[in-house]
Amino acid sequence: MRVLLIAGYELGHQPLHLAMPAARLRDRGHDVRCADLSLDPLDEDTISWAERIAISVPMHTALRIARTTIDALRAIGCTVPIACYGLYASPAADVADRVLTGEVDRALVDWIDGQDDGIVVHLGREAAEANALVPARDLLPSLDRYVRLVDGAATRIVGSLEASHGCAHRCRHCPVPVIYDGRLRLVHVDTVLTDAAQQIAAGAQHLSFGDPDFLNAPRHALRVVRALHDRFPEVTFDCTTKVEHVLRHADLWPELAASGCLFVVSAFESVDDETLRRLDKGHTTAEAAAAVVVLRDHGIPVRPSWMPFTPWTTLEHIQDLLDFVATHDLVGNVDPVQYTIRLLLPQESLLLDDLDLVTHLGDYDAGRASYPWHATDPTMDHLQVALATLVEHRQRQGDSIVTIYHALRDSVGLAPIEIDETAATAVPHLTEPWFCCAEPTDHQLLTISAPTP
Repeated sequence: MRVLLIAGYELGHQPLHLAMPAARLRDRGHDVRCADLSLDPLDEDTISWAERIAISVPMHTALRIARTTIDALRAIGCTVPIACYGLYASPAADVADRVLTGEVDRALVDWIDGQDDGIVVHLGREAAEANALVPARDLLPSLDRYVRLVDGAATRIVGSLEASHGCAHRCRHCPVPVIYDGRLRLVHVDTVLTDAAQQIAAGAQHLSFGDPDFLNAPRHALRVVRALHDRFPEVTFDCTTKVEHVLRHADLWPELAASGCLFVVSAFESVDDETLRRLDKGHTTAEAAAAVVVLRDHGIPVRPSWMPFTPWTTLEHIQDLLDFVATHDLVGNVDPVQYTIRLLLPQESLLLDDLDLVTHLGDYDAGRASYPWHATDPTMDHLQVALATLVEHRQRQGDSIVTIYHALRDSVGLAPIEIDETAATAVPHLTEPWFCCAEPTDHQLLTISAPTP
């Protein structure tokens, strides 16, 4: 079978969620091609070559792009069966011929072979070790076309990989527990190492772990890091983990730092403890502050991700967040888009059982793959749009992270403060600032290369 796998967006990284199923499909004897719409348009010859098409949707932005792509493919007369697979596949059921969620590699092969039962699958609910084939990265665009690491004056090519799938936690705003329900699957250390090796051979000097939480299985994570550092001592890495894991596993950070951990992403979300409780984040604002200190003591900057706008947000919450960032010397650690993120409520969100939320909801919007909502204070809805527009405009014109932060403070009525711009701009970061659960901007959707009639 001739199979075309399509990615729309994977946070600026080479699409691992194409490379993994591609390896299994090729191992089963299928002829596989991969396309990344964030880099290149689909050409007519590739579309007409395919007998089956599968589109990867590991995050909300990818889902929105997938829906647009399917519409475009049908508009130019493409009649082959199309599947969507990944964490956000279910909301594409109205446009795709098949949707697959959870651990989908084998299910995707079954669909290609015509052996599935036609039911949406949630294969992530069984915890087991995933002894996957090595991702088929030779089918993807080269790493030098993707995100870079900026570390002071130096830039490095970045690879991406996963040591685990799923998550042990059930944060109520997150899409992962909807599928995995507190379970995880570990990727065998040898598989992780072999994937790292092929990316390093292709030029990667830094590796970004895409696990929802790298320290869900801390001993496994440590085995991965030790194996990686033993074989490639010059290669650095970053990872994502919860505030509570930063604190609970404080004994691991000296070794992780010595092994090349360059920074840690952590979902702080809010500095309002009531909002954190609603989201079931498992930490308080004080604990987030403590996590900054723990990591900084070992020379590891934290890069917080935020979700400032929820139905319960007030102006004081936004002001407190901006002050928290300044107080803890994090201006250079926060990508400006983080100050504008608005809660997304997909169809199966765990937050939908919050009775207080119901009064804020509109009818489900299939095109946007989420429930619209309005804030208790209507001025907060307007503020979110204003701040998002400000950040997008300022970034396009090349303003620095400090300049944008100053503009945001001014927009919410906070007094100016002094910031060391040299220190702020020296914090290690990736050149792709977007966030997995963020709604795409119009500019992002317009710049995706989709097929044309």
